Amino acid sequence: MSSYVTRKTPGDSAWFTRDRFGMFIHWGLYAMPARHEWIKRNEAIPEAKYDKYFKYFNPDLYDPKEWARQAKAAGMKYAVFTSKHHEGFCMFDSKFTDYKCTNTPAGRDLVREYVDAFRAEGLRVGFYYSLIDWHHPEFPIDKLHPRVNDSNAKELNRSRDMRKYAEYMRNQVTELLTNYGKIDILWFDFSYPGDNSSDNLHDHGKGKFEWESEELIATARKLQPDILIDNRADIEQDLWTPEQYQPTKWVRHKETGELVTWEACQTLSGSWGYHRDEMTWKSPEQLIQMLINTVSCGGNLLMNVGPTSRGYLDYRAEAALKVYADWMKYNSRSIYGCTMAEPEFVAPNGVKYTQSVDGKRLYVHLFDYPFQFLELPNLAGKVDYAQFLHDCSELLYTEGKVEHFSEGASDDEGLFVITLPIVKPPMVVPVIELFLK
Repeated sequence: MSSYVTRKTPGDSAWFTRDRFGMFIHWGLYAMPARHEWIKRNEAIPEAKYDKYFKYFNPDLYDPKEWARQAKAAGMKYAVFTSKHHEGFCMFDSKFTDYKCTNTPAGRDLVREYVDAFRAEGLRVGFYYSLIDWHHPEFPIDKLHPRVNDSNAKELNRSRDMRKYAEYMRNQVTELLTNYGKIDILWFDFSYPGDNSSDNLHDHGKGKFEWESEELIATARKLQPDILIDNRADIEQDLWTPEQYQPTKWVRHKETGELVTWEACQTLSGSWGYHRDEMTWKSPEQLIQMLINTVSCGGNLLMNVGPTSRGYLDYRAEAALKVYADWMKYNSRSIYGCTMAEPEFVAPNGVKYTQSVDGKRLYVHLFDYPFQFLELPNLAGKVDYAQFLHDCSELLYTEGKVEHFSEGASDDEGLFVITLPIVKPPMVVPVIELFLK
């Protein structure tokens, strides 16, 4: 069994650390301008102009069953859907606001359809819920607000009551966790404490005191005791969520040093929401290696798609999901139920290890495919059988020495040398499965 012990979580994380791979879905009015999900802030768009998106939002090609089918084919086991992003627009039929999808030409509860479709495919469902709300009349203007540079911003703030907004959030979270059955993840986003006593609104921020996070989280846990909650409400909970970077080791608690349950959230390109002209789409090698790297450090990967305003995944997103589907079809055994390899197994350059939680199988991911011989240290005497994972074809090996050429001969009692075909198998990243003694 794996020797790694993680910090205990309030919710049920057993399924989460087994399933390892999920789909993030960023979708809202910002898909219409198609220039980044923060466009309202980035371009300081006034309400009257942004309301045009509300007026014309009509995702006539929205088919969450197709999204769910592609997510499942890609090997994803759960999904997290944006019920509300920073713009404040609700993708569900909330009774606490008129700023919702049912009041647009869409005319229906988009969250309801997502939940039903993904659940029907056997995927677990989660909700992203933005703590930030640039539309709500009680949300005080701060350093991240689109109106922070307006001449009347301070005057507007005098009539805004953060306590009323915090109550609004609790009411909406209650709706989300009451009206849609069992919800597995609640993904809050995000906290940015500041000096709210400053005369300069650019110093103002919001954290656990402004959000009334303890009460907000208590509300969620009362309604759904097993739910997993991230730590972005400025209070530690179940999940640590490194964003847009790849940890190179297991994430630890900053104070106690304990291993934590963590999930890297990443994008297929450089934007979370649909960005028509964004061109930094990741290569197939990057996509697969990011998943392997994450699991090799004991984490999960939550990979994002940003649907178009018509409600479909564009060709680049579908191509990326197909990369995962093609690889996971044959190699998912090295991801599901796997974690960081035991410390005794140190991977050489160009190789990443994952290991089954029961300790019986070690997976060798070949980022750099060697010419013919793969030399792995400290494995001699520990392997019972070796095979490629994609086709379960046997791989021959020798132990304790290298004898490729007489002038290069060397002895190393721990060395384990696998003989590989000269031609790389047709996998973005080939995987070797080692059955340990």
